[in-house]
Amino acid sequence: MSQNKTISKIRILRYVILAALFIIVARLFFIQIIEHGQWVAKADEQHTLLETITPKRGEIYMMDDDEPVAVVLNQSTYQVVIDPAVTEKAVIEEVVNKYVRDYAVADLDEVYSEEGLRYAVVAKNVPREIAEEINESGATAVWLKKTNQRVYPEGDLASGLLGFVNSDGVGQYGVEGSLNDTLAGKEGLIKTTADVNKVALSIGNDNVKIPAEDGANIVLSVDRGLEKGVEELAISAVNDTAATNASVLVMEPDTGKIVAMANLPNYDLSNYSDVDDASAYINFTTEVPYEPASVCKSLSFSAAINEGVMTSSTTYFNQGYEIVDDWKIQNAEQRSMLYGTIDMKTALYWSLNTGSIYALKLLGGNPSAINQTGREKLYDYYYNKFRLGQITGIEIIEAEGFIPDPNEGWGRDSVYANMTFGQNLGVTMVQVASAFSAVVNGGYWRTPTIIEGNLVGNEIVPLETEKVEDKILSDETSAMMREMLVNNRNYKVNGGIDRAGYSVGGKSGTAQVIKDGAYDDTMSETVGTYIGYVASKDEMPQYVIMVKMSGEGAYLDGGIASNLFDTVSNYIIDYYKIKPGA
Repeated sequence: MSQNKTISKIRILRYVILAALFIIVARLFFIQIIEHGQWVAKADEQHTLLETITPKRGEIYMMDDDEPVAVVLNQSTYQVVIDPAVTEKAVIEEVVNKYVRDYAVADLDEVYSEEGLRYAVVAKNVPREIAEEINESGATAVWLKKTNQRVYPEGDLASGLLGFVNSDGVGQYGVEGSLNDTLAGKEGLIKTTADVNKVALSIGNDNVKIPAEDGANIVLSVDRGLEKGVEELAISAVNDTAATNASVLVMEPDTGKIVAMANLPNYDLSNYSDVDDASAYINFTTEVPYEPASVCKSLSFSAAINEGVMTSSTTYFNQGYEIVDDWKIQNAEQRSMLYGTIDMKTALYWSLNTGSIYALKLLGGNPSAINQTGREKLYDYYYNKFRLGQITGIEIIEAEGFIPDPNEGWGRDSVYANMTFGQNLGVTMVQVASAFSAVVNGGYWRTPTIIEGNLVGNEIVPLETEKVEDKILSDETSAMMREMLVNNRNYKVNGGIDRAGYSVGGKSGTAQVIKDGAYDDTMSETVGTYIGYVASKDEMPQYVIMVKMSGEGAYLDGGIASNLFDTVSNYIIDYYKIKPGA
């Protein structure tokens, strides 16, 4: 019995061994044959170093006469990179303390406490000379990755337009943010065999290199010299008034090109975080809808003239106010000489709200009352033709704004009465400037543009983008409006501000602001706007200029904005050497 038991145990052990061998062989077969590719990939991963190649970010240019000049450049800097698994903490601590303390971006205690971390950037924007010192120091397992840092040779010029690049290399605000993908380019890739310490080896046929695609160099349509001059004039205007913010937009009405786009206050692009308020980053000409007030009378008057229901000599009875939806809407000017029957040319000159309301009545075919037809026609002109309250198509960040529906909500008549003089709506400066350009340029609405093209070598290559050119007003309407807008500045001519030999026309606006959900009737704080054009006498407008001035708790009317317009328009005449007409 004892011998049989022993034989039985041996048999069982044999079977166990055979089963174990079978499992081992099966597992080896499974690993070597079935999972071969996966295990090879894991082995390769442990001995492969993947590293991205940073592309050169595109530079930004402005125009100087007919030549592009750089306003945003790159300079080579370096990142200090480590692999916490192979880089000794004491080594990198010495490097940071000795060379890059001012450029450090990582807490080393946190880096080394994170389990499994194999890649960490510990310093950014390290200058070339310091990077060379680190390289010569002999510090082991510390890598230097070449990057680019933005340089601004023009200081804070056009900061609200240009924007900046943050510490992660991503464009923020302005052109840098709007066109980040175009400027950034595409990263490349290096895949190479590495040793156990993740140090790249230069041998083998498995190396792969995908080259980086550098970003495009962008040329703005902005004239650098004009931009600088306009900003200096705006700074003087802010210093001489209660304004804290000023924006100036200068456009070619026959092309839609923006040649100046100033926003104050500026900020230091090289130290973009050193601002008191993040609103400093905002481009107020495109990103902030507001109520521009009576400058919109040039649009409501144009609509009525274009419909053939009104001319500059059309008359109405002005009693100084209108009652609409039980709401009393008054004129700012209450001079006795304006009471009674006056013409629309006089109404525009004195910026009478009753005049623009009368234009709305005429649009509806009823001189005595506002009606649905009038509201719908004004909406058609404001939204569909002048494209207020919607994206214009300019290449940088812009807001839509809003135009109220003509047939929904309470008090539509009073809402639309206020819209005729630029309240109860939200529009951007670039929208208004584009609409006004159509009023004075012969009736053509054109897509505004801030981009001249891409700089390829020494050649500016225009962008292949769709631009709108839409005839929305008749030649006769535009001519009549130009005459009325020039008439608006007769007192400027007599005062010697507008020079002989030039046609300068424009319209002011003083907007109430909303406080605690309602318009501030005390007028303790207002926003001043002025829009106009300048040209040789009896020639078509060459430049449209729009000015906006504001300040918390400050009364800033269209007259104050007009003063800045005056200096800018005369500056443009001198800068571009516009010859006077006969």
